[in-house]
Amino acid sequence: MRTQVGIVGAGPAGLVLSHLLHREGIDSVVLEAHTREYVQERVRAGVLEQNTVDLLSQTGVGARMQHEGLVHHGIELRFQGRGHRIDFRELTGKAITIYAQGEVVKDLIDARLAAGGTLLFEAPVVSLHDFENSSANKSSIRFRKDGSSVELGCDFIAGCDGFHGISRTSIPAGALTEYERTYPFAWLGILAEAPPASEELVYCYHDRGFALLSMRSPKRSRLYLQCHPEELIENWPDERIWQELHTRLARRGWSLTEGPVIQKGITGMRSFVVEPLQYGRLFLAGDAAHIVPPTGAKGLNLAVADVWVLARAIAEFYRSGDRSLLDRYSETCLRRVWKVQRFSWWMTSMLHRFDSDNPFDCRRQLGELDYVTSSRAASQSLAENYVGLPMD
Repeated sequence: MRTQVGIVGAGPAGLVLSHLLHREGIDSVVLEAHTREYVQERVRAGVLEQNTVDLLSQTGVGARMQHEGLVHHGIELRFQGRGHRIDFRELTGKAITIYAQGEVVKDLIDARLAAGGTLLFEAPVVSLHDFENSSANKSSIRFRKDGSSVELGCDFIAGCDGFHGISRTSIPAGALTEYERTYPFAWLGILAEAPPASEELVYCYHDRGFALLSMRSPKRSRLYLQCHPEELIENWPDERIWQELHTRLARRGWSLTEGPVIQKGITGMRSFVVEPLQYGRLFLAGDAAHIVPPTGAKGLNLAVADVWVLARAIAEFYRSGDRSLLDRYSETCLRRVWKVQRFSWWMTSMLHRFDSDNPFDCRRQLGELDYVTSSRAASQSLAENYVGLPMD
């Protein structure tokens, strides 16, 4: 097989990249180890920045999102039993949209298949070859499909296969520098058949730990509790989860809506960045390159920003032979990556309880929340980062 760009991974990064390249007349093949059903049903992020919404809409894959997505013009920060709204529209003129990652993936897969794109599911990549020399054009990807070994020749390789994928680990030892922080807590998340008790997301600081009220649709709530990373989900029956959510999210004159829990799980939290994001003709994007704690709702959006930069650079190369944008891919993306890491770390640190906290730390967090919700400048800074920084 032969293509111009070989893409490893059919998550949002790989699919958006393939879609953007197709619009530039550039051929690609997407290789995914799992089934189509698996990648479409994975429970992942559901908050889309304004830039992500605009890009999907402008490139022809936003119709269902525009119809079914929930547009929010603010969030609530809740602490000491009181709610404080951050008004995105008034502070930035922008909004966010609640639309599950699985739905974004479905829309992108449908669009690529309708356009005749090559998406190979259940095609695990075995190895990457000859990508070290940026001036060569004979890179290849070896994968398995239907029990047979296949080689895909390509000009460029895009590693969009997540944190545990083969792309990043294929780069020679010593060529990359990793930066990582592991947080001493996790999120216990549930998906419930219950109408959300708020029209917007509620981030709650409580002396028992952080809580978040989110949603997936007008009939389904997505809720989270801070817990210990070694917690076992078996120790959290539904009744205990609801009781803890009622306690942490309590606010006078407000009540939480309960319903059947249809999914639940515990997810650890960490920050991770690898530098650089490119090695020869191999480019890393999305979770293969960086992980952010979910507090800032940035994972999917950061992946989309990566591949927007990469697609533009590849298109310029094929159009004019100019490599300057390709050579600056890592530098361009990392400027945004570290700003997003800063914001995600800040939100996480402000809203969660740490094992090492003493009374001073707790009062300091409350002072910071009071400042953020009472200062227009501080509220605007939060709003600007939450709705999305420029992609480049």
